[in-house]
Amino acid sequence: MAGSSTGTVGWARNFSTARSLRWNSFDGGWPRPTALTTDAPLCVRSFRLHTFLKYEQDSGVVTLTMSQPETRNALTGNSAVDEFVAACARIAADPTVKVVIVTGEGDVFSSGGNVKDMRRHLDDAASLTSIRDEYRHGIQRLPLALYGLEVPTIAAVNGFALGAGCDLACMCDIRIASENAKFAESFVKVGIVPGDGGAWLLPRAVGMSKAAEMSFTGDMIDGPDALACGLVSRVVPKEELMAAARALAARIAANPGAALRLTKRLLREGQRLGLESLLEMSAAFQAMAHKSPEHEEAVMAFVEKRAPRFG
Repeated sequence: MAGSSTGTVGWARNFSTARSLRWNSFDGGWPRPTALTTDAPLCVRSFRLHTFLKYEQDSGVVTLTMSQPETRNALTGNSAVDEFVAACARIAADPTVKVVIVTGEGDVFSSGGNVKDMRRHLDDAASLTSIRDEYRHGIQRLPLALYGLEVPTIAAVNGFALGAGCDLACMCDIRIASENAKFAESFVKVGIVPGDGGAWLLPRAVGMSKAAEMSFTGDMIDGPDALACGLVSRVVPKEELMAAARALAARIAANPGAALRLTKRLLREGQRLGLESLLEMSAAFQAMAHKSPEHEEAVMAFVEKRAPRFG
């Protein structure tokens, strides 16, 4: 049970272990974990994971940029899922990461499933079981990795977010959009269902009625409509999107990392637990927080009338 003492102790152990590791700078291969001292310097690190994702870290903020214009940042028929899963594993292993931004290059966030790749299933003799397994071992790994991150995530939706692209945005905790952004839960338009977890993600973002309307019609909605239904929390001019996302990320990253992770866990568990169970988990997490060096620093900074200095 999520609220059990075993689960809470496990989280405490994870935080303790995570605080002792950091990744070396990327050298063309996969980075190696090394010892981390609390005063270890942070720097901007930027690289391409393979052919789909750009990974950039500036202090506690990681930006993942989808950059495959030839597929309009499609999430299938390429290395997108593998690269997202690898990026999430890297983030999970780096205790210096406090916030993640997910965005796309150009005028497309993500076109979702690659329709040309879908045609392959029309032409081959793949069995129903093999197609099912392809989803299970393919795109369904994406929500497990991205939605499962312990740190806060922000989707900066810069253009079209269609089908699995819309669901990718819903895997993030916060969504902000440019004025030219368009969203569609468009699976039904091509005769398929949201096989990436969209039927679970979208109702949690906009409520069941709006999720049903979007899923049954496949119709596209623009930024203002997305704001009105709660799919996004903010709409900004296109040229201001990344500045707005980074400013929000910086405000979040100014807070203690452990408290951010615990708060996110409570918000997630609050969507499925009863009040009594959530209160029990909150009490356990609060006990951990009260004994943290970040809490001590925050209290002393308040008493001494200065800005806190978190590690």
